[in-house]
Amino acid sequence: MPSYESSLTLTRVYLPVRAKFALALAGASAWMAFSTWIAARWIAELSALVGPPIALFVIGGIAIVPGFMNAFLVLSLLLDRRPPRRPLAAYPPLTILIAAYNEAGSIGDTLTSIERQRYPGALQVIVIDDGSRDGTAQLVRAAQARYPWLSLLALEKNGGKARALNAGLERAEHELVLTIDADSYLYRDALVAIVERYRHDPPHTRAVAGKILVRNSRQNWLTRAQEWDYFHGIAAIKRMQSLYQGTLVAQGAFSLYDRAALVAVGGWPECVGEDIVLTWALLKAGWRVGHCEDACLFTNAPTSVKQFVRQRQRWARGMMEAFIQHPTILLTPRLSTFFIYWNLLFPWLDLAFTFAFLPGVVLALCGHYWIAGPMTLVLLPVALAMSLLMFSIERRMFDQVGLKVRRNVRGFLLYVFGYSFLLQPASVLGYLDEVLKTRKTWGTK
Repeated sequence: MPSYESSLTLTRVYLPVRAKFALALAGASAWMAFSTWIAARWIAELSALVGPPIALFVIGGIAIVPGFMNAFLVLSLLLDRRPPRRPLAAYPPLTILIAAYNEAGSIGDTLTSIERQRYPGALQVIVIDDGSRDGTAQLVRAAQARYPWLSLLALEKNGGKARALNAGLERAEHELVLTIDADSYLYRDALVAIVERYRHDPPHTRAVAGKILVRNSRQNWLTRAQEWDYFHGIAAIKRMQSLYQGTLVAQGAFSLYDRAALVAVGGWPECVGEDIVLTWALLKAGWRVGHCEDACLFTNAPTSVKQFVRQRQRWARGMMEAFIQHPTILLTPRLSTFFIYWNLLFPWLDLAFTFAFLPGVVLALCGHYWIAGPMTLVLLPVALAMSLLMFSIERRMFDQVGLKVRRNVRGFLLYVFGYSFLLQPASVLGYLDEVLKTRKTWGTK
């Protein structure tokens, strides 16, 4: 008689990644067909007012295409079975690069969090001070007496985050290079977790993105909403993309790279979205980019609407830069290319939301339900259900690493029902920045 363990194994059905992709795509396509059928009357009524092309642009951009994307995301998360990490016999030496510009108020905590990791391999930590004027360099020099693994590279003039990281890369001594932001705090065992994930991922992996969480989530309503965006919105997308062998952004705030691969693609490009463009260069070269969902780093999110809008402008502009610098990536025959094409739709969705749905809400308040109306309300329970699914997945991860999900109901409601009213117009501004070629500045996020 087989043992209980073997019987349990036999009852599990193994699905290859391509089969999971096909199932998610089929289910999402079926949902899109159904939602298009349901919306036929809505489309016809709006067409009578503005014509079929504009009606299809608006309703497709605010309902049908987002519905397809959400259905694909939900089905992918339900099919995802992430293999557990295993301890390594020996941990490889690690170089950590920290680009800093006027970070005197936070760099000390960042270095303390590295020391508390007790990483079992050799460490080389290089803080690249990018022409700070607030005493960042002096604080790092003082910290060198406490941390033998720490060194400072002080640049005379501020030249941007990419230039700072590339200067640090030239001094990197080890095979693995990790970047973190200067206002961030590594959570328990984050370095061990991300290195283990990298070593156990498929052999063609050349980068792994860590998990970013909001450190200042209790500061105001905006940081409360961003806590949910980072906790399961951004995290769910990275889970889905890594399931299909290609996370599209190994964010500079916390990611691990193969040094030789970084050198081969020319390091970080000097642009607004240097981490996005670098990741796409790795993908175009045929390498895989993974995601470690339980290697956690806490960072400070923007605290004002102005800061938030500028951040999301940079992110949207970075995506445009990636397409401009790597257009042939669309021809790469791999599963992750599906999400590259997916990104091509974001300008459409953001424009439809900003210039059609927002005015449609105002019209609905005046009794005209041409754009926002009963059909729109049907989407709200779907959005809530999707958020609850992502919450349950991420809460299990929190339990595994010893974190607790704090009560933040107001932030959750703002995130589900109001976040897009700020996020998508900010993205439109980012697209305009790239089209108009406005001046580029670097930020730490």
